[in-house]
Amino acid sequence: MDKKTFILNSLEETRNFAKDFAKTLKAPVTVALHGDLGMGKSEIARTIIKTLRGEDTVVPSPTFTLVQNYDGISHFDLYRIGDVSELEEIGLPYAIDNDITLIEWPDIAKDILPDNTIHIYITQNGDGRKLVLQ
Repeated sequence: MDKKTFILNSLEETRNFAKDFAKTLKAPVTVALHGDLGMGKSEIARTIIKTLRGEDTVVPSPTFTLVQNYDGISHFDLYRIGDVSELEEIGLPYAIDNDITLIEWPDIAKDILPDNTIHIYITQNGDGRKLVLQ
């Protein structure tokens, strides 16, 4: 995938990006969300899930559960994973092979991510965000 850059100046623009992006996803596909705390990784994942599974879908953050599943969409938060061996235990390889897999804090999984993983890098841009898709 060629690198694409998006400047998002509001939460509404971020959600609109995620809605449009969600419509391009077909399983199996892995999306790695990179960015510091508070950059919008969870909001992008939540909007993707609600777009594909219905606006009334309850989408809690997987910060403490590590993974949430939504009928073919798996949402992982790897922030608290201490060792790569834990990735098998929480089902990441299975999800990568079968689901639309959204991964927050993906660095610990870098050696098992497929070559065609879509990486989204999110950084501060004034009061908004800069997203680089590659």
